[in-house]
Amino acid sequence: MTTGIANPPHRHTEPSETLYVSEHRIYCDGGGALGHPRVFLEMGPDGKVECPYCDRLFVLKHGADGETDH
Repeated sequence: MTTGIANPPHRHTEPSETLYVSEHRIYCDGGGALGHPRVFLEMGPDGKVECPYCDRLFVLKHGADGETDH
C-alpha cells in the first residue's frame, strides 16, 4: 500500500465506510470540511485498500479496468 506519508496512523477496526471505485489508484481526504490530509492509495492484489486515517475501505468494482477474476 502506498500512502505518500512515512508512518501513517493505523487502527485495526472495521471499515467506517465501503466505497466501490473503478480505478486502481485512488485518493482519500476523509470527505467533508473536517477530513484528513489527502493520501493516495494503490489497490492491493485483492482489489481492496483501506485508508490508514479514516478506515474507509475502497473496493475495485467488478469489471473495472485491469481487474482479474480470482
